Amino acid sequence: MLDAYIIEQIRKREEERRRIYERPALELPLPIDDGPRRREREAAEEEHEPSHVIVIDL
Repeated sequence: MLDAYIIEQIRKREEERRRIYERPALELPLPIDDGPRRREREAAEEEHEPSHVIVIDL
């Protein structure tokens, strides 16, 4: 048979777990990623921007 101390510790741990998992949760609305379309737009914008090269002679 288990000691009263061990039984008490098990009960406390179970209550702690229950308290953590039963907390109210708030779900935030996150922006929806429009996937490939967004990436294609970003790639097209990058193509239209001039690229700059800096040469440093040491």
